[in-house]
Amino acid sequence: MSASSHAASGHGHDDHAHESSKFQIYVQIAMLLAVITGIEIVCVYLPFAKWILVTTLVVLSTVKFMFVIFYFMHLRWDKPFCTILFFIGLILAAGTMWGLLSLFSAQASLPLPT
Repeated sequence: MSASSHAASGHGHDDHAHESSKFQIYVQIAMLLAVITGIEIVCVYLPFAKWILVTTLVVLSTVKFMFVIFYFMHLRWDKPFCTILFFIGLILAAGTMWGLLSLFSAQASLPLPT
């Protein structure tokens, strides 16, 4: 095939290299997520104070969440507007969850003193 037909079809060597590099990124991130998950599992069994353990697990889970949404959900390559919409929905969901947990907490479900 000539160079003009490669350009006309839109499938050149650069496209294949780009897809291959994306695949490598996905594999590397999957390995990183597996390592972070292993660290989380090991952390649970270490004799640390509860607040240190919870803080560490929340930070590691946040890092994993960000990698998943930006790479595997393709937010990194989407328009910024889509990312903003995603985070607005995330904030609304977190606020709703917080409100429901506050509303139906164990303290709120106790009978009123008479």
